[in-house]
Amino acid sequence: MRSVRQCSRTACTRAAVATLTYVYADSTAVLGPLAHLAEPHSYDLCADHAERLTAPRGWEVVRLTPAFVDAGPTPDDLSALADAVREAGRARQAPPEPPTVTETARRGHLRVLRGED
Repeated sequence: MRSVRQCSRTACTRAAVATLTYVYADSTAVLGPLAHLAEPHSYDLCADHAERLTAPRGWEVVRLTPAFVDAGPTPDDLSALADAVREAGRARQAPPEPPTVTETARRGHLRVLRGED
């Protein structure tokens, strides 16, 4: 299921639709569709910030798609959510009872324990 990530820009609470990464060796900013996983050295942007993105002087912006729009949830997302709810609702087995343990000796902070079967 796709997670809802917010725009990385300060004080922006809109949903992210694009991912921005930098290629420092080529002085290039690459703006593409929202990545499946959030990466530490990339930035997620909403449609408004993706459209208005500019790069520093001497840098090039490469846009992998002409427009970024939020696709919204898909039928796969709904199926994944239903499966998660079903899994959470299933009865869980109780954990096995731990064996009874008896302390037989002590030396400082160490204890000798004997388990009874």
